[in-house]
Amino acid sequence: MKKSEPMSESYYYILLCLAKGPNHGYGIMLMTEKMTAGDVTIGSGTMYGATSNMMKKGWIRETMSNEPGQERRRLYQLTEEGRNVLETEIKRLQRMLKNAKEIEQ
Repeated sequence: MKKSEPMSESYYYILLCLAKGPNHGYGIMLMTEKMTAGDVTIGSGTMYGATSNMMKKGWIRETMSNEPGQERRRLYQLTEEGRNVLETEIKRLQRMLKNAKEIEQ
């Protein structure tokens, strides 16, 4: 199995938000802030740099909204590869937490 590089917190939360379904950048920013009770905020520069990079990696793709009046709004959607990358990162984080709990005992 290939060792994966740790993922940045913003990449992780962007992919995690998209695991719930397609969303636009501002929606992902709000969802992340709500999910983390304000502990993690993703600025617009970080958001659009990250989404651009993740599209190049094939983790997400851009799609258009089909909501009336929102047809021009860009949405991001998780790809199969992106879902696999997210699952690998979740397993890595779970392993780290398990190891930390073992040390605390």
